[in-house]
Amino acid sequence: MKILCFGSLNLDRVYQVPHFIRPGETMAAEELNTFCGGKGLNQSIALARAGAEVYHAGAVGQADGGMLVDALEASGVDCTLVRRLPCPTGHAIIQVNTEGQNCILLFGGANQEITRAQIDETLARFSPGDMLVLQNEISQLDYLMEAAGKKGMVIAFNPSPMTPELLKMPLSRVSWFLLNEVEARDLCGEEVPEEEYPERILQKYPDSRVVLTLGSRGCVYQDSRERLAVAAKKVKAVDTTAAGDTFTGFFLAGIAAGEPVAQALEEATAAAAISVSRKGASPSIPTREEMLHTRF
Repeated sequence: MKILCFGSLNLDRVYQVPHFIRPGETMAAEELNTFCGGKGLNQSIALARAGAEVYHAGAVGQADGGMLVDALEASGVDCTLVRRLPCPTGHAIIQVNTEGQNCILLFGGANQEITRAQIDETLARFSPGDMLVLQNEISQLDYLMEAAGKKGMVIAFNPSPMTPELLKMPLSRVSWFLLNEVEARDLCGEEVPEEEYPERILQKYPDSRVVLTLGSRGCVYQDSRERLAVAAKKVKAVDTTAAGDTFTGFFLAGIAAGEPVAQALEEATAAAAISVSRKGASPSIPTREEMLHTRF
């Protein structure tokens, strides 16, 4: 099984702040770092560091995107499907507070210049049964989802960031939903006790499988036959920016390798715990070897 991650590529500008900026407030940041990011890039790197064969498709700016392609290739990701366009690369402004929590402002840039022609050319390189990993940070996502579904690819979807338009997409094509409680609530369209979200999603999309991440409270998996829960590892959180992407990459790498769901959940949980103990997005993602040898 080949894995295609068709997703965003961003430059992350991370500001350490005493607290998240309030309306009308001017505040000096304590530190600024620039990292390679974007949910697509983070998940591709996590997949590769978890041991998967992964191809990334997307777009960067000709003038400022080289750093992102270099970062992907350094982690073993195939970047032959990444296009360089005459526009700015996508970027994010990220505030990280003293508790390690973050808030993120995105500018789409080249991520919003994906075309149907690029999608058709990219999917021609893949076969039925190959996995497509998606997030909600690129243009033409509905067309991409429909085309991949018709081709018989296995679609894993992290519906982040949630938007009203997302609910109009062909989500019945999705085999795996990987999402947090906020995204699950928006996908369900109502607020219910968090333990009910997987079942509500399965009622809407009965052919899918759901992985609900709950931060420090671990994660829950549910399909039409079973439900599993895994506790989070105890670590001091420094920066949670790439925790969800790390979890997604390691979990899907395990599934693609034929691991039981329970094992893939345990490994993804351990990898995410390592990532939150470090600063940055992609630099915080561990390797599989490190994940296997870290004791909590």
